[in-house]
Amino acid sequence: MNKVYPDAISALAGIVSDGQTVAVGGFGLCGIPEALIAALRDSGVQNLTAISNNAGVDGFGLGQLLTTRQIKKM
Repeated sequence: MNKVYPDAISALAGIVSDGQTVAVGGFGLCGIPEALIAALRDSGVQNLTAISNNAGVDGFGLGQLLTTRQIKKM
């Protein structure tokens, strides 16, 4: 099994779906998986439950998913 992907969108393909719970690492806005959050946003998944120690800010981090209303519960 090849676990190396050319980009974050490819890494998430086939494993994310509506209603999932996602745990997002980092401390504040440092060390967050920026590319994966953007790929989640672009995937269009809805009704996510996010587990994180912060909710991001406008236009950055999980704030992107809150803006697009993809996170149902934070």
